[in-house]
Amino acid sequence: MKLQTQRFIDRWVGQLLCAGVSAWVRATRWWAKPRGMAPAPRHILVILLSEMGSIVLAGPMFAALRRNYPGATIHILQLKKNQEVSRLLGLTQAEHLHALDDSSGASLVRDILRVSLTLRRLGLDAVIDCELFSRVSALLSFACGAPVRVGFTAHTQEGLYRGSFINHAIPYNPYQHISKQFLSLVDALQDAGGAPRNKAAPIRSLPTETELSVVFEDAELQSYRTQVLRDHSAMAGRKVVLLYAGGGILPERAWPAAHYARVAQGLCQQGYAVGLIGLKDDAALARSLIAQVGHPACIDLTGYTRSIRELLMLFHACDLLITNDGGPGHFATLTPIQTMVFFGPETGKLYGPLGVRNQVLESGIACSPCLSAYNHRLTFCDGDNQCLKRIAPDPVLADALAYLRRDSATTLT
Repeated sequence: MKLQTQRFIDRWVGQLLCAGVSAWVRATRWWAKPRGMAPAPRHILVILLSEMGSIVLAGPMFAALRRNYPGATIHILQLKKNQEVSRLLGLTQAEHLHALDDSSGASLVRDILRVSLTLRRLGLDAVIDCELFSRVSALLSFACGAPVRVGFTAHTQEGLYRGSFINHAIPYNPYQHISKQFLSLVDALQDAGGAPRNKAAPIRSLPTETELSVVFEDAELQSYRTQVLRDHSAMAGRKVVLLYAGGGILPERAWPAAHYARVAQGLCQQGYAVGLIGLKDDAALARSLIAQVGHPACIDLTGYTRSIRELLMLFHACDLLITNDGGPGHFATLTPIQTMVFFGPETGKLYGPLGVRNQVLESGIACSPCLSAYNHRLTFCDGDNQCLKRIAPDPVLADALAYLRRDSATTLT
């Protein structure tokens, strides 16, 4: 199903359904006290339908849930296309992963009904809705039957209505990094009053680590390096920089291709190899960049990695990743690679990668960021993303060369 169709249905049909559920809850539970968290919960559901990169940013939240409720089984509800990361990271057992197929309207409705019935049979103690003002996720939090429903509320803001049945609601704070916001949802499990009465929650700093890991054997990583060199001999004896120039489902997040070409050309001229990564859909962009660079050490790696696990092994084998805002920048934090990430339509202050091995690149133009939870990530710049176009390539190239010349970077052998 197209993204715009999903947004239209969520906005108009979703608001009507949320209003109906809210009226039902008020009519049937008017005098009931807000439900509190069970002393020893058995089943907690996390709804996280967003992009795969958000799963990495939610790592500290999952770690907090495991620490606070060691006896609880964590269930995760995601879109089917995003489940690979949860399996790879071992966020929960495979049988506790629940999926929605959004490839068509019929499959989505079918899975919503199926998953709702499955979750109700579990006897969930609580559900955490990590989505920002999505009506479908709010309705799912009610349909699953959990007595404790945690999620974000718009409070008094207009235009973001999604009902009043989330009984442990907290205000979304657009000035705090999303990882801190996810942690506040864990705090709200014990706050039976809802927003804004969660002021007793602990003061938290921005997490410095994802608290996630993917374990590789040394022999496995060396075998993969050998395979990469066998397939792409131009990398031999060179330090390798990976570039992700694609914009994914939000092309306005992409730094200009001409800027990437300038950086790639400069790196190759200085003796480094450049690998252009991405999905098979990014192959045409990669061919265009290679033609502009005109150097044999600039290599097309789009579609080369067949899984997220292979992508992480490629990160282990290389020295630097220069990427647009998106999944690769977050996955890189699970590996030793240094990362440079462009932000513009969205901001690194809210969605930047965790950890210390990354550099966020932003222009600071007045209209940036323009995508937010309040406009459902619909930009008004009509594709003319000046916030990224004004980040000049030469300073980026200089920063990349400065890192590569340090002793910590190694050649691919």
